[in-house]
Amino acid sequence: MKKFKGLIALILVLAVVLTACGKSSTDKPADNGEATPAAGSLKGEISVQAETDWMDYYQAAADKIMEANPDAKINIIEVGAFDHLDTLDATDALNEDVADLFAIPADRLYGLNDAQVLNPIDSEALAAEIGGWDDFTAGLGGQLKIDDEYLAFPYNIETLITYANKANAEATGVDLSKAVDLNAGPNESTVLIPIFDAWFGVALTNAANIELLGMDENGNFYSDLTKEYADLSSDQQAVIAAVYDYWKVHNDAGTALFDADAGWGYIDDSFRTGSEGVIRLAGPWEQATMNELAGEDLVIDSIDKITVAGKPLAHWKGGWGFAINSRNEKDPDKIQLCYAMIKELVNPDNAVELFKATGKILENANADVYKDSDLSDTQKEIIEAAYASYADAPYRPLFSEWGKVWDTWKNAVLSWNSVKPASVEDAYGELKASFDAMMANFK
Repeated sequence: MKKFKGLIALILVLAVVLTACGKSSTDKPADNGEATPAAGSLKGEISVQAETDWMDYYQAAADKIMEANPDAKINIIEVGAFDHLDTLDATDALNEDVADLFAIPADRLYGLNDAQVLNPIDSEALAAEIGGWDDFTAGLGGQLKIDDEYLAFPYNIETLITYANKANAEATGVDLSKAVDLNAGPNESTVLIPIFDAWFGVALTNAANIELLGMDENGNFYSDLTKEYADLSSDQQAVIAAVYDYWKVHNDAGTALFDADAGWGYIDDSFRTGSEGVIRLAGPWEQATMNELAGEDLVIDSIDKITVAGKPLAHWKGGWGFAINSRNEKDPDKIQLCYAMIKELVNPDNAVELFKATGKILENANADVYKDSDLSDTQKEIIEAAYASYADAPYRPLFSEWGKVWDTWKNAVLSWNSVKPASVEDAYGELKASFDAMMANFK
């Protein structure tokens, strides 16, 4: 593991020296935190970050562990995951307001590793104890590894699915038994996707294997959008043309879809029963909003229910992980308590309760686990759609430099509103110019 800098390094060195001075040469070395302790032997005290809605589930897990281990104390800190990360970014791993165990989105892994706030985790051993993975390293677990160290443990999977409004489909003559192409609807709002936001835009670019920012085997960055339009593959050209056509029909109709602020409200209003919006992309966690807009007319399916230029959409294999604070590097008791909480929180036997409390779907479970539960039919459909969409998705790029893509894509697409490109080649020229500028920063 990388060593701390400055004050953190000094504190750890002093701690090791003082500990060594108090031991005889016959003392056994400290446990490295990787072995499963005997029942009832956990001790020490840790803090665990949890969002407000997660509190009851987390507290129940902590109570179960503490009941079996009277010398252990687990404090649940009520704080949003991103607020917690903001605190960590603004301070350091030694800040008492930063928990010993906390949730992180997978795309923050590299930045947090650079900040030296993550403790390595014996993830393969933990996964073997928890169970549910056919190939741990081939999934999210392998994505949460840098060089030879696992720096987070898989918490939940994330990807986009489709929601459709059956009443609106029937009223506008859209057949939901078939996939709906981006530009094939009877009106401009049939398919509702905020393409200007790269979180949604990648579902279209992934359909044609357009790499917005990739890294080759030598560690060099590249982007397909720095190529000349003529050098794109036919599939890539077709998707870029479809994106341009989608923008043009909305621009000609004067809709608010390609307005960075008003576009979201336009999508919701268009999807509401009685409007003309039929199908949209959204996350499994947006069930409440979709129910409010479509009610009993809501239809849920996997992401490939929408196509672009005839190609099924594909989002990312995204997800979250559990991270252990690097200040615990020399404290095996704290690490063991963190392991115990991880094992309890992502135990597939608790998958249904976890979903009820957090909306999170476990990678180490499957749709059948949720089918045989008291979840609503809608919830079961969402979970099934999420697993299906996740299975066919490419892995999300996790290197921190990908963060430059968000604004690069957004600004380029929204520039069409003022530039008014007359052709797909002109529109692509705006994309290329933006990505050329982005790539220049990596040289």
